[in-house]
Amino acid sequence: MKWIMLLIIVIPALEIGLLISAGNIIGVLPTVLLIIGTGFLGAYLAKSQGIQALRNVQNQMGIQQRPGEKIIDGLCILIGGVVLLTPGFITDTIGFLLLIPFTRNRMKPFIYKWIRRRMNKGNLIIYR
Repeated sequence: MKWIMLLIIVIPALEIGLLISAGNIIGVLPTVLLIIGTGFLGAYLAKSQGIQALRNVQNQMGIQQRPGEKIIDGLCILIGGVVLLTPGFITDTIGFLLLIPFTRNRMKPFIYKWIRRRMNKGNLIIYR
């Protein structure tokens, strides 16, 4: 519940503060254009990388291998794309970190640890 409160209250408040500051520093129009530009760039990257991730999963399954890592890639791309569509600099940073393969690969060990902890606690249900 504390994470939901963080996402619903704190992050938007920080985003609003940063957007107001950016508007004061670089101007309103450049700030709005920057937000729109990151949204379009994020949608493009999410689409192209999402299609590639889907192909990778299909290839792994085609050679009868578990596509676990490729599914994590797809999940990161999906979350990154959705987050990039949300206006704001914090969410854009998180979105780009999840979309860029280099940084996404650096984040995957933490995602695996989080999933394992949830599975060990019985908080994550895996359907077979």
